[in-house]
Amino acid sequence: MNKPRILFFGYSEVGFTCLDLLLERGDNVIGLITHEDNPDENIWFKTPAVAAREHGIPVFTPDSVNTPEWREKIAAMQPDLILSVYYRHMIGQTILDLPQLGAFNMHGSLLPKYRGRAPINWAVLHGEPRIGMTLHRMVKRADAGDVVDQEGVEISPQDTAEQAFRKVMPCARTVLARQIDHLLAATVTETPQDESAATYFGGRKPEDGRIDWSLTSMEIFNLIRAVTDPYPGAFTENGGAKLMVWWAEPVPGRSGEPGEILSLEPLVVATGDGALHLTRVEWRGVPSPSPAVGTIY
Repeated sequence: MNKPRILFFGYSEVGFTCLDLLLERGDNVIGLITHEDNPDENIWFKTPAVAAREHGIPVFTPDSVNTPEWREKIAAMQPDLILSVYYRHMIGQTILDLPQLGAFNMHGSLLPKYRGRAPINWAVLHGEPRIGMTLHRMVKRADAGDVVDQEGVEISPQDTAEQAFRKVMPCARTVLARQIDHLLAATVTETPQDESAATYFGGRKPEDGRIDWSLTSMEIFNLIRAVTDPYPGAFTENGGAKLMVWWAEPVPGRSGEPGEILSLEPLVVATGDGALHLTRVEWRGVPSPSPAVGTIY
């Protein structure tokens, strides 16, 4: 009996680890649809194209699969099952309707919370103590389909987004390993999401790292750890130069007007409810005049 034909859409290291699982199992992966690496992006993660090419799996990188040409190409592949893992574009309903076993997505949150883009960064920014991975059926609305399975993990209030990502990534492989045979046999159990508990967040841009000093110290600290390297980073400005803030620590017993520089050595800046010691910074450009006790923006 022929094995079901799996068409894999994916990117990121989560896509790599899930595709690697299927290839280790000897599943019939007929192709990978993925993205070209963006030269302006810090590619600090493995991508599924590496695993696919090592196993002779055809790799495709269309700008959009929702064109007549690509809908025809995908239909000609005759997939029995579509799996999407960190694929960054929406897949149209015409394609989702093709496989007889359905189309399913692995999303980086405990749905219905944090639908949309960059869920782990958003969860860290909001100080979540627990994050996870969810396998769900794909429908027209992003991340809104019935849940098949999910797995969560605790994260530290000091974890950066990358550290949180490293902790949660194995959850994707765990969930897929638990459910792949059910997916291939069309025996999965699905649970509708609670729409009243759903939250949605869009993609993040470097400008979103701008620090609002009127926020609380904890809110600013959570922003810093959510976007610190390998992400674009949090920043503020002084004298026409940009100050990247890669790490900071709350300073007990210090306060002032939000954005006020309370000391230079160590560099301490007042927040909406206290102060932060900026422990790892990087100037981009030369501030004029040189930074002095005053206010940054």
